[in-house]
Amino acid sequence: MNSWLALPLVVRLAGIFAAGLIVGGAINWAIYSLAWFARPISPWGPVPPRSSHRSLADRVPVWGWWLLRRETPIHGTLFWVRPLLIELSFAAGIAALYWWEVEQLGLAVIPTPAWTLHWQWFAHSILIALLTAATFIDFDEKTIPDAITLPGTLLALALAALVPQSHLPIAVPNAVGGLATGNLLSTSPNPFPAWLHSWQGPALGTLIALVWCAALVPATSTMRRGLVKAIQFYLTSIVRRANWVQLLAVAMAVSTGVWSVWILGGPRWEALFTALVGLAFGGAMVWGVRLVGTLAMREEAMGFGDVTLMAMIGAFLGWQPALMTFFYSPAAAVLVAVGQWLLTGRREIAFGPYLCVAAVYTIVRWAAIWNAGSQVFALGWMILAILAACLLLMMGLLMMMRMIRQAVSGEP
Repeated sequence: MNSWLALPLVVRLAGIFAAGLIVGGAINWAIYSLAWFARPISPWGPVPPRSSHRSLADRVPVWGWWLLRRETPIHGTLFWVRPLLIELSFAAGIAALYWWEVEQLGLAVIPTPAWTLHWQWFAHSILIALLTAATFIDFDEKTIPDAITLPGTLLALALAALVPQSHLPIAVPNAVGGLATGNLLSTSPNPFPAWLHSWQGPALGTLIALVWCAALVPATSTMRRGLVKAIQFYLTSIVRRANWVQLLAVAMAVSTGVWSVWILGGPRWEALFTALVGLAFGGAMVWGVRLVGTLAMREEAMGFGDVTLMAMIGAFLGWQPALMTFFYSPAAAVLVAVGQWLLTGRREIAFGPYLCVAAVYTIVRWAAIWNAGSQVFALGWMILAILAACLLLMMGLLMMMRMIRQAVSGEP
């Protein structure tokens, strides 16, 4: 770390920019290869049937896309512009984020050790890479694949357990009555309670992991023949899916990891539990809106990919930033919708991209958010009751809007 910090800032930023270009190439690969309808556009993917060849030069970040202009008849006019800009923008973005977080102490509410700042920046860069891939797949297909959110969530849990200092910074009281550098926990700004260090903590964490993995299994059911038949249909549809075995293995691995980290105790356990609570809170919040919107409007309000995306954001950042991300997302929607309309002429927008934009804004503005909202976060479980009341009000409003629309249009 000392050798790295001894380098001039411009050299460090140049190195980060170069690494960002490489990661940007991986993001483009994910956009075209992990989508539901994969396309052979990335130079790291399959060669298109109508393409004569692809050389090593085609895989060079930025420059490779300039060379791939020759495949315009295959992929469409200016297809190479977007991936080229993604690589440049991501590289410049994480370099700017490094300057803001490490050099300007933009997230720290009090002075923070340099190695802690670097780990926080590293975690946020990983999250932003995942969000970028999810955003452009959602733009293209109105879907967010589990191939991004599932590994991303697991990575967030592992990072929390291995490097608890990678969580967002806050100020905590020290032994002499002053303030010291701390990291955001599931109970912040309140102390981490003793009962979560007992067996009840890992039991709750395991329950979260099991419910999360169960929710990821594609399943169908119906209540037309009663509750017992509905459960039978649900379990049968799960067994018929091939991926339930893999998700069961994931659930067992995460559960084992939860109990193992709990045995170690200390900051690692507190950070992992914080990530699990963020996962549950972020996913449940969007799932609640999805359920209420679907019941009130009698049509799907948003896809389940938005639920898994928000769960991943919560696992990386915690429930408090996930809450702020959700409330910032309408403002982000305006920016995304206007940008999409100017670039493509399309007016419909997916929910995922502006969740991603709001998450990045929450990271960048974290110090101000914490200073202004820490007392609100201190309400803890009361926030769940407030959110539940808001969902009920939202449901009533949407039902009223649907009835007015039906009355005006004459729809049944």
